[in-house]
Amino acid sequence: MNNTLNWVEIPALDIHRAAAFYGALFATPLTVVAGEVRNVVILPHEPGGVGASLNQTKGFQPGDKGPMIYLNGGQDLAPMLARVEPAGGVIVEPKTDLGGNGFYAIFRDTEGNHVGLMSAG
Repeated sequence: MNNTLNWVEIPALDIHRAAAFYGALFATPLTVVAGEVRNVVILPHEPGGVGASLNQTKGFQPGDKGPMIYLNGGQDLAPMLARVEPAGGVIVEPKTDLGGNGFYAIFRDTEGNHVGLMSAG
């Protein structure tokens, strides 16, 4: 087993609003794929790597009390963090040094989820 995680699903109440927020965060357009049971937006990831999606489906509710997911913030968190608030999110914890092990920050997305960003440098 190479990775503990295989796939992450982030709940959304309004899939189009969530797609716009995460599209702004990653600075790339994202597409909503409508299904019979759920609506999905695939977040950017390398083929064969750990991926994530936004999901709007009955009973899957956003919140700030569940597991913390950290998205790859690239080499420097500053550019992504600068896009959080203009896209409608809120920075909960600013860029914080992990004592030589990189940096992290936490934001609340437009759906109410607390999500982290992490970078090596």
